[in-house]
Amino acid sequence: MSLKAAEIKGFQPIDTVYRKSDDKGLYLEIRPNGSKHWFVKYRIHGSEKRLSLGSWPEVSLADARERRDDVRKKIRAGDDPLHSRKMEKIRARLSADNSFQSVAEDLIAVRFVASQKAAATIEKARWYLSHLTPTIGPRPIDAVEPAELLAVLKKIEKAGKRETAVRTRAFASRVFRHGVAMALCKHDPAAMLGGALATPIVTHRAALLEPHQLGQVLRAIDEYAGGMVVKFAMQLLPHVFLRPGELRYGKWPEVDFDESVWRVPAERTKLRRPHSVPLSRQSLKLLKALREHTGWREYMFPAQSSLQKPMCENAMNAAYRRMGFGKDVVTSHGFRATASTLLNESGKWHPDAIERALAHGHSNAVRGAYARGQHWDERVAMAQWWSDYLDQISVGAEVVPIIKSASR
Repeated sequence: MSLKAAEIKGFQPIDTVYRKSDDKGLYLEIRPNGSKHWFVKYRIHGSEKRLSLGSWPEVSLADARERRDDVRKKIRAGDDPLHSRKMEKIRARLSADNSFQSVAEDLIAVRFVASQKAAATIEKARWYLSHLTPTIGPRPIDAVEPAELLAVLKKIEKAGKRETAVRTRAFASRVFRHGVAMALCKHDPAAMLGGALATPIVTHRAALLEPHQLGQVLRAIDEYAGGMVVKFAMQLLPHVFLRPGELRYGKWPEVDFDESVWRVPAERTKLRRPHSVPLSRQSLKLLKALREHTGWREYMFPAQSSLQKPMCENAMNAAYRRMGFGKDVVTSHGFRATASTLLNESGKWHPDAIERALAHGHSNAVRGAYARGQHWDERVAMAQWWSDYLDQISVGAEVVPIIKSASR
């Protein structure tokens, strides 16, 4: 029997919940506290469900019947109103702050920071985000169109930074896919732009491969009159074969002065495995001198602006430019190529020992696993030989030319 609007006010609460039915699945639920709530029940895929339509008297009997009819219409169209409402609540909750930048920051927090990616990797992700923030950063992520993202990428490309444009697009794609997973957007517009960008021009980092030119750079570093921390970093880098990021994020507890070894933790290496660096007498001398300046801080090479952070990624390269060396002559990463080339050409050291010193992976997985713990004694000797060699050429001494031979 259908309800009448006048009788609803007279329904009194009792100790338990009870219902008063209307028609076509609509009913009023009266609770012990006296509140009255409208519901409609329906069956879909063989299961009975119920959907709240609001509270009386805010929702009148006429309003409740109208809402019931809307629900029935959606069911006939193949929709499940209860599921749709749950999804709307999820989207509303997640969309409280659904800008592209907020989703990107969440991606970095979840996929980079929480996953303990290398600090350099996290910093690089934030750098890619910085290219996108001024334009699409504040935009709701589900409103970003391929054309506006392409405009940002093309601007980077026109500045001559093709590789940066390509990698920024790849980062944006990760952000959109993260947004899809969080139900904040439905597609990845960055995925449509892969063929719209110019192919990067492959360039190789500058490396000093001639002893007289290497000696010239080493002498300039020793005479550098800029920041002391940056100078120590530039002096040490050629001796230890580390990647610039592995060096500048170095922390004092990693250095064992008694054992003459620097143990770089796995989370800071490219291959995510611990890497030990044998320290020559020259390296130890530099580190002990550096400790007089920064040994009371966590980072070996703290930033000038904040001693709680490592020096910036471009500090050493900027110093080389101030010394008058172009980026086609010397870069901080290029010293690894210098060491690799000259050590191999010397014919004195096993190639695997050189590869282990550079913390490279091995193309043969089985052989790489077997060789992981080998060549330590040879690497210790090689580190000292290399430092002695750098000392010779840095003072302009005559050195025996390296014979380019595979024989040892």
